[in-house]
Order: sequence, then structure tokens, then C-alpha cells
Amino acid sequence: METSNKKHQAQNGPDVDHFKEVADQKTEEQQTQVQEETVNNAELQQKLDEVSDKLLRLQAEFDNYRKRTAKERLELILTASEEVIKGMLPVLDDCQRALETLEKLENADPHSVEGVRLIYSKLLTYLQGKGLKVIQAKGHALDTDFHCAVAKIPVKEKKLKGKIVDIALEGYTLNGKVIRFANVVVGE
Repeated sequence: METSNKKHQAQNGPDVDHFKEVADQKTEEQQTQVQEETVNNAELQQKLDEVSDKLLRLQAEFDNYRKRTAKERLELILTASEEVIKGMLPVLDDCQRALETLEKLENADPHSVEGVRLIYSKLLTYLQGKGLKVIQAKGHALDTDFHCAVAKIPVKEKKLKGKIVDIALEGYTLNGKVIRFANVVVGE
């Protein structure tokens, strides 16, 4: 038996090449795994950023929707009675004309004048409580946002030129919105 020539592998020392190969293999696997994890992390971060962006946009959209509907609801509440009030304006005009006519009569019954004044006052007060305001016109400069010039008349005073000297029909606003322009006479 020739056992003397053969040495056991452990007697020659460790097989370094084998350990080196195993270590290199593990290092390559770890690097590959780290690269894959980095790519996965980058993809996950990108998806997270996209989802976060979508969420922020959705929240902003919802907030804008909520504000818009609240504003529309408020406008609807403020102007819901616009048609009814517009329909009552001719009645208000008639009361005003009746009061002016009765006040000009010399033999007018004072109780009738007071009764018409009371009706006109109550109606105007009620409508003002709903947001109606009379457009101020007489003595002011013509403003086409509120006034409609129906006639021009010559005036003697320079300070009345371009100013409103008479009102043919009262104008009104409802909660800041013009519902009827004031028909006015302008001095020239």
C-alpha cells in the first residue's frame, strides 16, 4: 500500500481556491441581489410618488369642487327669489306712482294718502329685507352699469351737465346684482 505518498487534503492545507470561488460566487449573488433590490426600490419609489401625486391632485380637485358647490349654493339661495321680486317691482312702482299722485292732489283724503304710504313702505321694507336696494341715480353721473339713459334734456347749470336730472323708472339691485336698470334723464 502506498499510503505514504498520498497525503490527505487537510494535511496540504485548506483548498483556498475553493473558498475563493465560493466567496466570489456569494459576492456576485449579493451584488446581483443588491442591484435587484435597488431597481425594485427605485420602481417602488416611482410608483409611490405617482400615487402620492394622484392623491394630492384628487384632494385638490375635491376641495375645488366643494368650494365651487358651496359658492353656487350660496348664489342660488341669494338669488332664488329674484323672479318673484322682479314680478313685484311693477306693483311697487304702481304704489309709488299712486302715492306721488295722491300727495299732489289738493283735496286728497289724508287717510288715503297715509294708507298708500303705509302699503308702499311695508312692501319696500319687506323687499329690502330680501336684499333689494334702490339704485341711487338723481344727481349722480351716468353709470351704464346701473343706469339706462332714456332721454337728454338741456340744463342751465354747468354742474348738472352729464348728471342725472330725473328718474323715469327706479332701478334695483338684488344682493348686489342689478335686476332692473334705472331709466334716467341726463342733462346736457
